[in-house]
Amino acid sequence: MKKRQLAILGSTGSIGTQALQVVSEHPDLFEIYALTANNQVDLLINQARKYMPEVVVIANERKYPELKEALEDLPIKVWAGADAISQMVQAEPIDMVLTAMVGYSGLRPTIAAIKAGKAIALANKETLVVAGELIMDLANTHKVPILPVDSEHSAIFQCLAGAFDNPVEKILLTASGGPFRTKSMEELVVVTKEQALRHPNWNMGAKITIDSASMMNKGFEMIEAKWLFGVTPEQIEVLVHPQSVIHSMVQFEDGAVIAQLGIPDMRLPIAYAFSFPTRMKSEEPRLDFRKYSTLTFEEPDMERFRNLAFAFEAVRQGGNMPCVLNAANEVVVAAFLRDEIGFLGMSDVIERTMRRASFVANPSYEDYVATDTEARRLASELI
Repeated sequence: MKKRQLAILGSTGSIGTQALQVVSEHPDLFEIYALTANNQVDLLINQARKYMPEVVVIANERKYPELKEALEDLPIKVWAGADAISQMVQAEPIDMVLTAMVGYSGLRPTIAAIKAGKAIALANKETLVVAGELIMDLANTHKVPILPVDSEHSAIFQCLAGAFDNPVEKILLTASGGPFRTKSMEELVVVTKEQALRHPNWNMGAKITIDSASMMNKGFEMIEAKWLFGVTPEQIEVLVHPQSVIHSMVQFEDGAVIAQLGIPDMRLPIAYAFSFPTRMKSEEPRLDFRKYSTLTFEEPDMERFRNLAFAFEAVRQGGNMPCVLNAANEVVVAAFLRDEIGFLGMSDVIERTMRRASFVANPSYEDYVATDTEARRLASELI
C-alpha cells in the first residue's frame, strides 16, 4: 500500500488520539500531514513534536500564541481558527482527512475536503446528521469516498463488502444501551453527569458518552446510516446489545443476515478506514468467544429514551429538522455537563426546540448555518 498522508481533525480527542496510535503502529504506511485541535493546546504541542506534521491548527484563536511559541523551534506551520482548518484540508499532499471534530464544527471542513477531492474517514457523525443530502451529493460529484469510522457503520460497510449490489432488506444497528439501560423513569430523573460518563463498554469523549447514555448517539447513527447506505429509516432497526460484540448486521432479501463482530476497540474501525481496501495486521487483542456464553438483544425503550424517537421523527420530516435536532442536542449536552439541566430535561428542551424552529424543506448550506444558529438560541432560551 502506498504511504498515505493524513490530516487528523480533532487529534486531541478520543478518536484522534486512537488514530495516532494506529499511525504509530504502522509508520511505513501512514504519515501525519496536519493535526488540529479545539482547545487542548498542551496535548497538541506534544503530538506535533512526536509526529512532526507539516501544519498544526488550533481552532481557539486565543490559544495561538502559546502554540506558536512552543513550536517555534520546529519547521511546522502553526495556524489558528476555523477558516484555517478549512483551508488546510485542501492541501495537495493530503490523501485522507479523518474528521474527528466534535459536533457541528466538523461540517465546514468536511465540505472543503470533499471539494478538494480528499478521501474522508468519517468519525464526525453530526456532519451527515446536519446535512446528509448535501454531503452525499458533493461526494458523488467529486467522486470522493466516505469511509465510516463509527464502529457500527464500519461494521455495516464490512458486511456489504462483496455483496455484489444485492438489495439490503434491513440494517440492524446495535446499541450497548449505555449506563442507564435498566433504570426506570424515576431513577433517570436524578442521575448525574458522573454516572452518565461511566459507559460500560466504550472509552469515548464526554459529549458522545452523554449522547450514548441518552441514546441520541444511536439516533444520530441511524440518520448517518440512511445517508451512507442509501436506505430508508423504515429499513433501519435499532437493537440493544449490551455485550457490544456484534457491532451491526445487514439483512438481505433472502433472509440471510451478515454480522461483523469484534472487541469494543475503536482502533479497529479506524485502521480499516485508513487502509481500505487492505486489512493491516494488528496486535490488538482478539475476540475470545469463550468469554461470551450469551449474546442478548432487546428492543430499545423509546419512552424512557425519547431522543431516539426524536431522531426518527426528524429524519422522517427531513429538510433542516435533523439540523435542528443536532443543534438543540449540542446545547443541552453542554448544559448537562455544566449541571444546568437534568438528564430527562435534555429531551424536553430538544422536543420543544423542534416544535418551535423554522422548517426548511429543501435547505442550502446557508440554510443549515441559519438553522443551527436559530436552534441553539431557542434551546438556550428554553434552558
